[in-house]
Amino acid sequence: MSLMKRISLIFKSKANQALDKAEDPRQTLDYSYQRQLELLSKVRRGVADVATSRKRVELQINQLEQQSAKLQGQAEKAIGAGREDLAREALTRKSGLTNQIIDLQAQHANLQGEEQKLVLAQQRLQAKVEAFRTRKETIKANYTAAEAQTRIGEAVSGIGEEMGDVGMAIQRAEDKTAQMQARAGAIDELIASGALDDATATNSGDDIARELEAMSSQSDVEAELARLKGASQPQAIEAGDDNDILEASPVEQPAQRPVNDGGQS
Repeated sequence: MSLMKRISLIFKSKANQALDKAEDPRQTLDYSYQRQLELLSKVRRGVADVATSRKRVELQINQLEQQSAKLQGQAEKAIGAGREDLAREALTRKSGLTNQIIDLQAQHANLQGEEQKLVLAQQRLQAKVEAFRTRKETIKANYTAAEAQTRIGEAVSGIGEEMGDVGMAIQRAEDKTAQMQARAGAIDELIASGALDDATATNSGDDIARELEAMSSQSDVEAELARLKGASQPQAIEAGDDNDILEASPVEQPAQRPVNDGGQS
């Protein structure tokens, strides 16, 4: 197979596949039925035209017969008047009309036969069109029911294009929700650890205020620690022995003054 034939085959197969997807059998059946109705209308017009021609020939035959009868009467009157020459002329004209009448009668018979054939063809075609219309409606109804059943099955099973899009949208929404929840949790942890400032706090962004708060907190801690130390020291003194107390706080003895012996040395 040559390259051009292969390209042509591929193009035809692709085009056939695209047309098959785009084709709706119901529309195709309606179009075919419309074409058959147009053909039936043409056949009916043909029957009417043939009938019109037949009727025209009948009128011509009647006119020629009337003229022939008139010439026959004139010939008889001419014989009665002794005018044989006039009688001969009238009979000659009558003979020509008779030949025309014979030809027209033959045409009339042919037209009548064609008309009968067309009427039979019209009746058969009309019967076929009616049968096609009934079958068309049945096929369309079956196709519509099958299409609806297929769509319901695809919707229930989730394999349809619409339901697939819905499933993808739900999945994206769940992913975004999980991402936002994770981001919110991370931000809460960072605010709690002090890595991020709380924009809704009163002293947000005030470094001096935070430093003063830290110093106040440290001062409170030191004061509480000193109070606890002061409360625990008397208890330690009462729990010790007397020696420990004396050693801890020795009593000073008064100094001895020298004795005066009355000036004696």
